[in-house]
Amino acid sequence: MTAILASLTPLALRSLQFHHEMAIAALSAGKHVWCEKPMATRLAHAEEMAAAARTSGKLTALGYNYIQSPAFRQIEVLLKEGRIGRLTHVRVEMDEDFMANPDMPFGFKHTAESGIGALDDFAVHPLSMLQRLCGLPTEVNVDMARPFKSLKAADGSERDLETHDIASALLRFGGGLSGSLLVNRSAWGRKGRIALQFMGTEGTILFDQERANEFQLYVRSDAAHEQGFRTILVAPVHAPYQFFIPAPGHGLGFNELKVIEANEILNALEGRPARLVNFEDGLAIERVIQAMNTSFIEQRRTAIGI
Repeated sequence: MTAILASLTPLALRSLQFHHEMAIAALSAGKHVWCEKPMATRLAHAEEMAAAARTSGKLTALGYNYIQSPAFRQIEVLLKEGRIGRLTHVRVEMDEDFMANPDMPFGFKHTAESGIGALDDFAVHPLSMLQRLCGLPTEVNVDMARPFKSLKAADGSERDLETHDIASALLRFGGGLSGSLLVNRSAWGRKGRIALQFMGTEGTILFDQERANEFQLYVRSDAAHEQGFRTILVAPVHAPYQFFIPAPGHGLGFNELKVIEANEILNALEGRPARLVNFEDGLAIERVIQAMNTSFIEQRRTAIGI
């Protein structure tokens, strides 16, 4: 990933800066908009995008494809059915290593122009998952860190990092639910890890995106001599797996999730139920990110603005 980042043109890395300009222009022209995440690098831009969507009445969707996986969908069903009882605690971790190399050149993602760092770069993904499973937090308490102080720029000079690649957040949700969110884009060996732990009064559910075609379920109602985590493999009974592979345990990948996401957009356009993160949902996520940044800067617990 480091080599890929180094080979990308500045325009390619900066494309997310133009999300709000392109989205607003398309909505103003009467077009539906499917925009990659993160929604924007600034909260004000996200607010402008959401306002334009409201005015246009057009469909909007953000590229939060992990909510489309069959395993994730089944976890959502189990939580709604109360299979593990009332939720008491949730822990989420997202780790990758594309910013881990201390010998990589100083680049756009190290600048404040690119945003906050790990929080708005990819913590938005696990937040999109929490949004569907238990709602977004109402209060946050955040710390951030850098894996190293500086990197060499292309001209040979030493440049201080302006973003934070590591963030830890304590979360408070409505109804007394507590949780934590840990993100690190400089974690050697981690390639696409989003680890979810949902703990309830009747059991626990575990999921890791690096093993995207399975999840673990523990329920205390099992007989004492049989209690333990069971691994559930994704199969045709876990929609929409059946449209890709007729046999269980063979597995879907990242690209299939994008295909499913595209199909959900078609469902929405044709008036059928669809699971999408629209601009209003995306704005709610961006407000959490902004509150997290404020919490770190001001070193205090921060409520989420509406």
